[in-house]
Amino acid sequence: MKKILGIVLMPILGAALGGGTAVATNHFLGPPQAKAAETKPEPEPTSFVAAKEVLAPLVLNDGRLAGYFKFDIGLEVPAKDEAAITAKLPLLLHAINMRTYRTPLAAGADGMLPDLRRLRDVVREAAPEAFGKGVVRRVAITRAEPA
Repeated sequence: MKKILGIVLMPILGAALGGGTAVATNHFLGPPQAKAAETKPEPEPTSFVAAKEVLAPLVLNDGRLAGYFKFDIGLEVPAKDEAAITAKLPLLLHAINMRTYRTPLAAGADGMLPDLRRLRDVVREAAPEAFGKGVVRRVAITRAEPA
């Protein structure tokens, strides 16, 4: 009789102990509750500010001037700061120009095409100098061509 009772009770006790462990683990280590997701603030609206016909030097890896190129950029900024950013675009153009003559941007077989990845990095580094840290969220190069 003891054997039969042990065979019947062991799976029941095992399931109860395993289920209790699963509930406790989920409670302490599980995903955050839905309330945390509800209190998350909505992202503020953004807009793009465009800078057209930016002229910059195209420098080879050895530091020689390969030529000049023109490019257009779009900056994703908070919508409330759009007018202030547009007014400060000349400061950004100055900061870009001060970096492009030191940064080798020439790519392609003849060195007459700009390296877009490096160009985007240059604009991303120049933006805090012109507008302040954290204002520009993304940089989009919309056109680049030799001048």
